[in-house]
Amino acid sequence: MKPQGITEEIEFTPDRTLSLETGRLAKQADGSVVVRLGDTMVLSTATISDSVNESNFFPLTVDYREKFAAGGKVPGGFIKREGRPTDKETLTARLIDRAIRPLFPDGFYHDVHVVNFVISAGLDYDADTIAGVGSSAALMLSGAPFEGPFAEVRVGRVDGEYVVNPTMEQTEESDMDLLVAGKEDALVMVEGEAHEVSEEAMISALDEAHKSIRRLCRGQHQLVQQSGEPEAFEWEADLVPDALVDKMKQQYGQKVADAIRGEYSKEKFYAGIDAIKQEAADDLLGDQNETPDGYTRDEIHDAVEEVQNDEMRSMIVRDGRRIDGRSQENVRDLWMEVGYLPRVHGSAIFTRGETQVLGSVTLGTSEDVQPVDEVFADTDKSFYLHYRFPPFSVGEASYLRGPKRREIGHSMLAERALRPVIPDQDEFPYTIRINTDVTESNGSSSMASVCAGSLALMDAGVPIDKPVAGIAMGLVQHEGETTVLTDILGQEDHLGDMDFKITGTRDGVTACQMDMKIEGLSRDVLLKALKQARKARHHILDGMQDTISDPREQLSEYAPRLTKLQIDPERIGAVIGPGGKVVKSIQKETSTEITVDEEDGVGLVTIAATNQKDAEAAIERVKQIVAVPEEGEDYVGTVKGIRDFGAFVEIMPERTGLLHVSEIDHDYVENVEDYLQVGDKVKVHLLEVKDDGKLRLTRKPFVSKENGEQS
Repeated sequence: MKPQGITEEIEFTPDRTLSLETGRLAKQADGSVVVRLGDTMVLSTATISDSVNESNFFPLTVDYREKFAAGGKVPGGFIKREGRPTDKETLTARLIDRAIRPLFPDGFYHDVHVVNFVISAGLDYDADTIAGVGSSAALMLSGAPFEGPFAEVRVGRVDGEYVVNPTMEQTEESDMDLLVAGKEDALVMVEGEAHEVSEEAMISALDEAHKSIRRLCRGQHQLVQQSGEPEAFEWEADLVPDALVDKMKQQYGQKVADAIRGEYSKEKFYAGIDAIKQEAADDLLGDQNETPDGYTRDEIHDAVEEVQNDEMRSMIVRDGRRIDGRSQENVRDLWMEVGYLPRVHGSAIFTRGETQVLGSVTLGTSEDVQPVDEVFADTDKSFYLHYRFPPFSVGEASYLRGPKRREIGHSMLAERALRPVIPDQDEFPYTIRINTDVTESNGSSSMASVCAGSLALMDAGVPIDKPVAGIAMGLVQHEGETTVLTDILGQEDHLGDMDFKITGTRDGVTACQMDMKIEGLSRDVLLKALKQARKARHHILDGMQDTISDPREQLSEYAPRLTKLQIDPERIGAVIGPGGKVVKSIQKETSTEITVDEEDGVGLVTIAATNQKDAEAAIERVKQIVAVPEEGEDYVGTVKGIRDFGAFVEIMPERTGLLHVSEIDHDYVENVEDYLQVGDKVKVHLLEVKDDGKLRLTRKPFVSKENGEQS
C-alpha cells in the first residue's frame, strides 16, 4: 500500500514556496525529510547511535552528495559512477555541520549522522541551502536533543534589491552571494562573497535573510506537530562536575591567573597551563587512577581548563587585556616580503604575530584550467586557490594526507576573497593558481592566506584592481558584558563565542565567514565587529602597500607569454588541421603551446610562448593560415604538384590554387616541368576566387616576354 506522507508548504518569500515531506522515504532512519524548491529535491536523514562514543568531542558527521542521475547526467571519466566527494559537496556538508554543531548540548557524545542526497536537480535552484533546511527538519523529527530548528538561505542583491534564495541565473547577476543559517531568534553561521559591498549592506542582507529563516523555522515546527512529537532521545550529559571545577579554582586559580597574565608566547602559554594540569592531577591522584570522589585524570585536566577559560574571559571583558597583552582592537606585528621564491611566477611571505603563510602564484594556459563536472555546474575555473595546513605549522609530528574538510573550506574562503579583483580573461588570458602553505599558525591562517595570495598576485604582475586583506574577529561574553576582539589568537578562537572572518579592499567587503557559539547576538554588535574589522583591514593594507604598491609591470621570465587572436570561426578547422596536424606542426616549429576555441561565435587562438620571438613566429603562421586570399593580390607560393594541365601552387597554408598551363608563360608551354619543379618558390597573381573557393592563378605579369624568365 502506498504510504501517505505528511507535507508542509512554507511560503518563505512572497514568490517562493518550499515544501517538506516526511513519512514516504527512508522511514528506518530516526528522522527523514524530502525538501523541494522548484524542481530541486533533497532527501535528508538523521540517525543517532544508541551507544556513547568514547571521545571528548561531539561525534557529528554530515554528508552531502549530488547524484548525477538527479540532473539527467552521466558522470564523466572512465568509471561511470560517483566517486569521492567533490569540493562543492565537501563545502556544503561543512556549512551544514557548522550550523548544527552549536545546537547540540555540551556533554552529548552519541554519534549523529546526517545524510543529504540530491535526488532531483532543477535548473533554477541549487540544493545546498535546501539540504540545510532538510537536515534541521530531519533532526527535529529524530527526537535528538537538538536546540533547533534552524534554516539556511542564500541571499543575493540584483539591481540593488535583496533576493532570498535567488535562482542560479539571478545569482550570476548578483553583487553578493551569502549563505546564512539561523534560528528564529539568532543567526548561527554566515559564509559568502561580495563585490566590495559596504558593511551596512552586509548587515541589511543578513536582516533580509533572517526574515525568511524565521518562516522556514516555523514551518518545521508545523511539520513536527503534524507528524506527532517524536519520542525524546534518552541520554546523560558527560560534563565536568561543578564541584571539581570549584575545587580546582580554589587550589590552582591563582597559578592559572599568573600563567595567563605572564609574558606571552604560544609555546610558553600552553606549556604553563599543561604544567598546572599535570600538577593538579598528580596532587589529587597520587598513585591512584581515581580520587576518592571518583574523579579521573582527564576530568581534572578538563576542570583546570574550565578555570583557565573563566579567568581569560574575565581578564578580556573586565580588564580589557588579552593574553598576549594587546587591547581589543590591536593587530599583531606584521612583516611581509615578496619575490622570495626565484623560480615561481610570483611569491610572498605574510606574517602576523605567530601566524605565517608562504604564498605562490603560477600562471598557466587554458590547458591548466580546473575542470568542473558537477550536477549544478560545469564551467571550468581559470582561477583557483589551494590552502595547505601541514602539521609542523603547529609543532605536531603527524602525517601528510590529502586535504581535509577544513583545508578545502579555507581554500574556498580565500579564493572567494580574491576572486572579485581577478582580471577578466579578455584582459589577462591566463589560468591563475595560488598555492598557500601555512608555515606557522596561531590563529586565522585563512586570513593570512588571503594577504599572502594578494601580495603574490602583485609580485607575479597580475593586474588586480586592488589588493585584498583579511582579518579574523572574535567575541567574548562574560557575566552579561560583551567584548569584540580584533585578530584573534588560536586560544581566543577556542574559548570565544564568535569567529568572524572578513576580507576586503579599502572600498568594501569581498568575503566573510561567521560561526556563532551563543544565541541572541544583536545587530549592533555585528555592525561593531564589521566596522572594527574594516579598521584592522586598512591597517594591514597599509603594510601590504609599503611592501609592494602596485602589480609588477613585467611578468616573470619563467611565466608563459600569452597572445590571443580572433579568427573567423570557419577557419578553426584550417588552424587545427586533420587530426591536429597543422597546429601540432606550428607548436613544434615555434616552441609554443596553442589552443583553439570558439566563444560566442568568434574563433579564439591563444598562443603561449616563453619569449617574444617564438610568439611572433607562431602568430605569423596562424595569420597566414586564417588570411583570406583576395583577387588582384600578388603572392609568393610553393609548387606542391605538377600535372599536364598546370601546377598547383600553395599561396597560404592549406590554400592552394591552380596555375594553368596557359598562365605559366606568354608563349605556348608544352611541358610544365620545363618551367617549374615541385618545391619551387614562384611569384603569382590571384586572378579569381571562384564560388566554390577554388583559386585561379597566373604568373604572366612577372615573366619577361623576351626570355621567359620570372622577374
